Parts: sequence; structure tokens; C-alpha cells
Amino acid sequence: MNEQIRKRRPAFDREKGVEIAQRLFHERGYDAVRVADLTAALGIVPPSLYAAYGSKAELFERAMQRYAAEQALPLDEIFVPGKAPAEALTDLLVEAARYYTADDTSRGCMITEGMRADDPVARETATRMAEPGSDGIRNYVAQHNPERATEITDYILLTLRGLSSYACLGRSREKLVECARIAGKSLEQEFAA
Repeated sequence: MNEQIRKRRPAFDREKGVEIAQRLFHERGYDAVRVADLTAALGIVPPSLYAAYGSKAELFERAMQRYAAEQALPLDEIFVPGKAPAEALTDLLVEAARYYTADDTSRGCMITEGMRADDPVARETATRMAEPGSDGIRNYVAQHNPERATEITDYILLTLRGLSSYACLGRSREKLVECARIAGKSLEQEFAA
């Protein structure tokens, strides 16, 4: 009796799937990635995607969590004790310019760009994911200039989002770093006052 041996597909690696999805979402943005794009990249069918991740939005959230864990700006390394606050915040902006231009296909900040998604669930999820970083910056600024903490934090966040946007537009690292340094000059004035 000649029986055919059926080959089993290897088990689907969910974490590898999150990594692949992260790359797609970062390259194209949440709205431009269709479920069909995800299933083709992951090598699965739509029911398998939903079984593994729940929904496109839930997969996006997992991808952003992975991004935050592996590629978030290292605030603890930048905001070191004894460093002048204007210098530390300028270093944050310069480091952001470098991070946002490190990869030619995945430019900008995935979470920042996710906050601009047309899909309200994705937008709200990205906004929530951005809060710890924003709070870390706000707390640092408040330690050094409590009277103007809100205004300075808003300026930093606005500048970070602008750097991300310019990175997505393909602007060079050199241009973004120079913009970050110019922004730093205004921070020197804020903390000198």
C-alpha cells in the first residue's frame, strides 16, 4: 500500500507576523495597508489573520507596541542628571532626526504617523501609545521649568512631529538634524530666562 505522506506547514509564527506587519504599517501608514496586503505578506488567509490577531487594528496596536519597545527614543539615556535641560532636549530632537531617517523605507515615527490615520480606532490607539513618551518629556521639563512646562513640552512635541513628517517626505538626515539644532537654540533662551 502506497500512502502519500502529507507535509505539514510549519506553525504560523505570530511574533514574526507582527514584525512583518510593523514594517508594512511603518512604510505605508495604517490606512494604505489593506488586509489583503497583510495576508499576502504573512502568507496566510484572512480568517487566519483574524484568528491570530483579532483585527487589522489590533495587529496595528501590537506592531506599535513592538516599535515602541525596540525603537522608541531612549529618554533615560538622553535625560541624564547633570545635563543642562536645553542641551538634553536638543539632544532629544537631534536623536529623533537620526532615528526618523535611519531606514530609507520606514521613515519617521510610526506612532506619530499613526496619530494621523483616517481610521478613528487606529488614530486613538496611536495617540494612547504616544502618551508615555509625551509624559516623560513633560515630567522632565517640569523638573527644570515648572512655570512653562506645558508650553515647552508642546513645542518639543510639535517639533518631534514636524521632524517625523519631514522624514516621511524624504528630507535628508542632515536637514533634519540642522532643524533640530535650530530648535535647540530657542530652548536655550527658554531655560536661560
